[in-house]
Amino acid sequence: MSPHRRSLRFWSGAVTAALALTVTTVGQASAADVNNARNAGFESGLSDWTCSAGSGTTVSSPVRTGTAALRATPSGQDNARCAQTVRVKPGSTYTLGAWVRGGYAYLGVTGTGTTDVSTWTPDSSSWKQLSTTFTTGSSTTSVTVYTHGWYGQAAYYADDVSVFGPDGGGGTDPGPTIPSAPGGLNVSGTTSSSVSLVWNTVPGATGYTVYRDGTKVTAVSGTSATVTGLAASTSYSFQVTATNGAGESPKSPAVTGTTKTPSGPGPALPKHAVTGYWQNFDNGATVQKLADVQSQYDIIAVAFADATSTPGAVTFTLDSAGLGGYTVDQFKADIRAKQAAGKKVVVSVGGERGAVTVNDAASATNFANSVYSLMQTYGFDGVDIDLENGLNATYMTQALRSLSSKAGSSLVITMAPQTIDMQSTSNAYFQTALNIKDILTVVNMQYYNSGSMLGCDGKVYSQGSVDFLTALACIQLEGSLAPSQVGLGLPASTRGAGSGYVSPSVVNNALDCLAKGTNCGSFKPPRTYPGLRGAMTWSTNWDATAGNAWSGAVGPHVHGLP
Repeated sequence: MSPHRRSLRFWSGAVTAALALTVTTVGQASAADVNNARNAGFESGLSDWTCSAGSGTTVSSPVRTGTAALRATPSGQDNARCAQTVRVKPGSTYTLGAWVRGGYAYLGVTGTGTTDVSTWTPDSSSWKQLSTTFTTGSSTTSVTVYTHGWYGQAAYYADDVSVFGPDGGGGTDPGPTIPSAPGGLNVSGTTSSSVSLVWNTVPGATGYTVYRDGTKVTAVSGTSATVTGLAASTSYSFQVTATNGAGESPKSPAVTGTTKTPSGPGPALPKHAVTGYWQNFDNGATVQKLADVQSQYDIIAVAFADATSTPGAVTFTLDSAGLGGYTVDQFKADIRAKQAAGKKVVVSVGGERGAVTVNDAASATNFANSVYSLMQTYGFDGVDIDLENGLNATYMTQALRSLSSKAGSSLVITMAPQTIDMQSTSNAYFQTALNIKDILTVVNMQYYNSGSMLGCDGKVYSQGSVDFLTALACIQLEGSLAPSQVGLGLPASTRGAGSGYVSPSVVNNALDCLAKGTNCGSFKPPRTYPGLRGAMTWSTNWDATAGNAWSGAVGPHVHGLP
């Protein structure tokens, strides 16, 4: 967070490659289509496949289905390209697909006689499906399908490659049929922020997709799932489909799950919320008492807790002198008053100059114990993680889960990563967010003090535009965070950050684009996210300095989202 300046960490490699790629939304194969790929599951080793520079081999683990999968390792100037020539029919449309995991993975086809296509995904710790379509030319009888990784990146895995379409006459592997819809869908449990579901096994299915109110929210391999990041005391409709290499089944009959009313202090957060950072110091912005914070803010992050000499432990000291004689008793009373008005007040850990380090079990314990002590002392509802100098996903996860076990289900956990921290699910911040999905409230990424970054479509966007906000938010929304766990973080004024300020109208347009599909720029998200949590700003003080223009425009807009 500003008042500070961040040192930008540049990300190379995939940026250049992504500029040349096209991601295409595809439909399902029809029942009459066949899989024209041979040895599609690598059950016969590398038969029918050729891998560059000896980069490919087959492994028995991890596999998605069957007993084998491809493992290909980029090295030096080789990107571990594995290819197969596939017979096709001229003038026909085919759906190309594969399941991948590990390092950066690309899937594509050349020699189509029309437009060659490709798609890709950043590194993933679980199997993820890549899919695109292509049409053959009037005289095309064969194409080359391929996978590859990226230079200097980790090995990737591939399994269940498919080229579904009319039989090209080159021979096929026995293919699966589209499975039937799952039966027996039931709600097995609820909390104030989650609904757990179970359903019956579907023969031939290799995975299942869960839909909430018609929107895909997660994919799992088993017959149960917990949908997290939900608003309290709210009813949701759920359906499930079964999937395999042939496609996706019809949706199951819907069931309704209703989240519980939280037991913590004060009312639950609204479905759409605005977060603002309150400055416990005077840096030229309007000095505020907590009671002065504008009413549009639903979550107030008190900036900042400080590191102690004990590794991982933090403390908080009110800057009474810098805040005009504001006393601790007044501060505590103001927290209680905000909570009575339905607001949540959390203590923020980090900032640009924050030196809190949680990198082993002992420091994780110290962090959890010290934050919980601050919650008991001051009445904070939870914690905000704003560690701009890096974090350890393993031990920060341990720390936050320990804190959750102490504080209970009413705990509020927010995060404020930089843009570079959320480019890939392999980044420590993103890993931490996914690790604590069931107890995470919202991630308000900072869309400022940033360089150009990749969007979820593989294109590069520069800060300061609707496209920068929507294309980068899409990475989180499509990377398994629930829409209710994603917010847009922007400075309240030009003085609130070194760069990246946009007018409130741009923030509102980005919110509309993501939640409703309207007011988008050139980037159009693959779907709408009506459950999007909202927006965040640094800071309530800079907002007040600018006449509350930010909260006065963005606040009502957030609260008016569908």
